[in-house]
Amino acid sequence: MSREPLDPDVDLSVPAQRAEFTGRGRWAVLGAVAVGGAAGAVARHGAEVLWPAPAGGFPWAVLGVNLLGCALIGVLMPLVAEDGRAAHPLVRPFLGVGVLGGFTTFSTYAFDTVDLLEHGRPGPAVLYAAGTAAGALLAVWTAASATRAALARRPAR
Repeated sequence: MSREPLDPDVDLSVPAQRAEFTGRGRWAVLGAVAVGGAAGAVARHGAEVLWPAPAGGFPWAVLGVNLLGCALIGVLMPLVAEDGRAAHPLVRPFLGVGVLGGFTTFSTYAFDTVDLLEHGRPGPAVLYAAGTAAGALLAVWTAASATRAALARRPAR
């Protein structure tokens, strides 16, 4: 088994950060990711129930979920990693990996692309596949940039 860090943002030479991967800390992180992931997946499922795509129809709910999730991760990461305030160590595993990881979905995105192709809709399939990837990158970049700008304008404490 590799002794590489589980989280590349953790500096294992810092005792407080190293504790995340030893003893009970490891189980707390796993629990936070699991509970967050379940909550995110339930929220995504709710969106798909509210806005279902018929077979071969355009998957608007999944597109919206993926773009919203990417925008939210763009807000979250500067807040917990760059703000300078000490966030609870389980915030990022719970919200970033768990909730937003369970909320967004690569597997359903891939399935929906194949579904469009199998229903003879190559144009929408290509637009969906490329649009989701480009939109996700744009959403996370825009949200992270806006969050960093807002943090920079905030008065110092």
